[in-house]
Amino acid sequence: MPLRRILLISNSTVYGRGYLDHVEEEIKEFLEDRKNVLFFPFALKDWNSYAAKARERFAAFGYTVTSAHAVADKVKAIEDADAVFIGGGNTFRLLKALQDDGLLEAIRRRVDEGMPYIGSSAGSNVAAPTIKTTNDMPIVEPQSFDALGLVPFQINPHYLDREPGSTHMGETREERIIQFLEENETPVVGLREGAWLRIEGNSVLLKGTTGARIFRCGQDPVEVSTGEISRLLRLG
Repeated sequence: MPLRRILLISNSTVYGRGYLDHVEEEIKEFLEDRKNVLFFPFALKDWNSYAAKARERFAAFGYTVTSAHAVADKVKAIEDADAVFIGGGNTFRLLKALQDDGLLEAIRRRVDEGMPYIGSSAGSNVAAPTIKTTNDMPIVEPQSFDALGLVPFQINPHYLDREPGSTHMGETREERIIQFLEENETPVVGLREGAWLRIEGNSVLLKGTTGARIFRCGQDPVEVSTGEISRLLRLG
């Protein structure tokens, strides 16, 4: 995937800061002079409010946001956009909306042409081959679990470690991901809040302050703080 430029953010808000504050400089550097951003609010129920929130925040960055829900021809809007941003919420609801409107191929084609893609939480989930490693409840039923496949690995945003001394008896996030790898071979990035991935072609850089945990079939998980992780994810 030589042309793909992708920014996958674990979460849009970190504790004590505002919406997208922790990735403001990364977003501006990533988008450069691409000023017209197409926003997809479909992971939440109230599209108008979500779009207004994204529009206000990106305007402060110096960018113009158009929401996909407000245009008559969504495929044409994708073709005309300088970049796309897919926000967080419920991943099942998001994927169903993208599938029902026939938008996956249009987004994939434009990203292949070099259009920057930004995803946060659910928007990061749908960049993976499937949404099988989401944390969300299946509140709606998509046509399938197959997503955009912009990267050859799975994402688990908001990744949580077991708290020392915890008496919780349910599966940890790590155990659930290991169960996924008992049935699937695709690597999984457990991306903690405050961390993000920047993909340029075959390069995958882990950035932020909290790190990630890399899970691969038949291997022990690998803890990574920052830096190039493409060799762990079958890239490069």
